[in-house]
Amino acid sequence: MGKLGLALLASRSFGKPAERIGGVLIGIKGFTFRDRSIDEGIAATKQLGLGAWALGSNNMEPKENVRKWRLEVPLEEFRNVRRKFDAAGILLHSYSFPSRNSVTEQEVVRGFEMTKALGLQLMTTSSSVSRAAAIDALASKMKIHVALHNHSVIKPDEFVTPDDFGTALEGRSSFLGINLDVGHFTAAGFDPVSFLEKHHERIWTIDLKDRKKNQGPNCIFGEGDTPVKELLLLLKKNRYDIPAMIEWEVEEGDKVADVRRCVDYCRKVLA
Repeated sequence: MGKLGLALLASRSFGKPAERIGGVLIGIKGFTFRDRSIDEGIAATKQLGLGAWALGSNNMEPKENVRKWRLEVPLEEFRNVRRKFDAAGILLHSYSFPSRNSVTEQEVVRGFEMTKALGLQLMTTSSSVSRAAAIDALASKMKIHVALHNHSVIKPDEFVTPDDFGTALEGRSSFLGINLDVGHFTAAGFDPVSFLEKHHERIWTIDLKDRKKNQGPNCIFGEGDTPVKELLLLLKKNRYDIPAMIEWEVEEGDKVADVRRCVDYCRKVLA
């Protein structure tokens, strides 16, 4: 994607720059507000004082007949959602759509079409290492950048380790990159700070969460083992133009209050 493309992608918000905290673009991963409508998610985001979103298929899809919906939903629904974010003055940064082995190529093509209908240049995806070449070919054809997302449980063909990313990206086009989930990376036993330093050119977005090591639980920022403070300061110091999207996966409790504590932590670190 290149530095210029990333700068435009991350900082342009409908004619005005998206608000940054200490120079770092902090936003919301749509999965955080998967329990409510998009309108309610937008309202909660404004309540938190944030101005960027990474929309997910989980914010759009019904609970039943998902495959049928993906193949048949009018793309105008996605254009209407983009209008909601435009009207709210919130930067819509990316769209997350799965491309695991259980998802057909026809569905993945529709994921690209949905991303385009949203007016976006970046799709993030939870995929399989063995599908990287096929995803790269589609991304190059559709002219949409795709960032591969990691999880924490090490198993065959799953994106978890640094080597998994290395295998998937070796020899691929500039349309394929990384969506680094720093919480999962920590829970799996790896160091997200050194990985960010080494691969920042290929990391196009960060899922910002705090988890304990050894597959531990999610925590309020600063209470887990993920070096959230060090990551934020590295983004600020080196001026990496990489959005950090807060993802709160805990089901119970008051999500807005919990996410506010995480946002306050970011503001304190980056002040």
